[in-house]
Amino acid sequence: MLPPLVAPAPVAPAATRWLAFALLSVGMFGNYYVYDSIGPVADMLQQQLGFTDQDIGTLNAIYSLPNIVMVLAGGVLADRWGPRNAFVAFTAICVLGAAVTAGSSSLAGMATGRLLFGLGAESMSVALSAALGRWFVASTLGLALGLNISFGRLGSYAADLSPTLAKPLYAQGWQSPLWLAAAIMAAGLVAGVLYWGMERTAARRGQLGPPPPTERIVFSDLVRFDRSYWYIAGLCVLFYSAILPFRSTFAIKYYQHAHGLNLEAASTLNSHVFLAAIFATPAFGWLVDRIGRRALLMAVGSLLLPLSFWLLGAGTGAFALNGSTVLLGIAYSLVPGVLWPSVARLVEPHRLGTAYGMMFLVQNVGLTVVNYFVGWLNDHSSASATNVAGYLPMLWFFGILSLLGLGFAFLLRLRETGPHGHGLEVGNAE
Repeated sequence: MLPPLVAPAPVAPAATRWLAFALLSVGMFGNYYVYDSIGPVADMLQQQLGFTDQDIGTLNAIYSLPNIVMVLAGGVLADRWGPRNAFVAFTAICVLGAAVTAGSSSLAGMATGRLLFGLGAESMSVALSAALGRWFVASTLGLALGLNISFGRLGSYAADLSPTLAKPLYAQGWQSPLWLAAAIMAAGLVAGVLYWGMERTAARRGQLGPPPPTERIVFSDLVRFDRSYWYIAGLCVLFYSAILPFRSTFAIKYYQHAHGLNLEAASTLNSHVFLAAIFATPAFGWLVDRIGRRALLMAVGSLLLPLSFWLLGAGTGAFALNGSTVLLGIAYSLVPGVLWPSVARLVEPHRLGTAYGMMFLVQNVGLTVVNYFVGWLNDHSSASATNVAGYLPMLWFFGILSLLGLGFAFLLRLRETGPHGHGLEVGNAE
């Protein structure tokens, strides 16, 4: 999630602030881990429970579905309950959802669990952002939030490595790895309860200011946004709809079926995308602050995405796998690292909550639809280990989404290099 818009000046000792950060980051780690826990067991769900690709796609689609609404309600609830209460409550919902998912063997039961997890996960991130805003001043809040997101991506990386790190659990079948995910999320809840006590004590000592405002959508503000904002919003939904359903839902099973990798090798290959993003995304953010060229770099990053899907479909062997992974990793590091900070240059500060909230809303619409549709597409094409060609329509579809996103990036570049630009191409050094 994006940072609160205002940060009060805290007076808590630095060691206390970073301890609070660490406790909150355990929850973020668990959040991302549970979300990405479906991909490594996708083939097992198909082999052991008879799930179709549409069923597997549904498990991640239904996660995004409640977040279309919760992006509107999460900030309101965080304000009403207070960050610490909201964080614990939403983390508890995440634990419940992860446990229901792991404890069910039917599509309906697992989908119910993923729905519950989705209800808690996005709102937990909103509460977490508000909580960090109570501890860190503006000059260090960006660092704290950036590091917190890196902890989340580390959770995704760990989920992909779990077939290797927790190999005995995967040898038992699909269920034990999902119980591991629920246990990791439960550790986040324990850390959240400890954080609750920390914040309560600090507030009593006068070491914290009031919570800053959280993200909101004010629909009347939407008509005031410039065309450049809508180009970025279009790029956002298409870019994430292409890369996340592939990487988090279908990629590992695709690598197993289409390229003959075992589960450990397929998951490790998939993990490299987020491993690169953990370190490279902040670096790209620092770079564009200095040199500008934001629209140009978004276009370059967007171009890499269709190239990666083309390479997977047309290439063979290690070159296609490693080359496409490198392209995906660069794209997923570059575009988000430039896209999200650019929004602040396109809208007035008091409308940032609406701008970011709308982008999260349309992003979740895209993820809901695309996860479900790609699962249906794979089933319709009879994609499997014995019919590798059945995966080609999936790659074509992701490639088309990527090209459409590139089109929005190109339109943004034209707009920003013309008379109606907002300085996206200008760096701090210019």
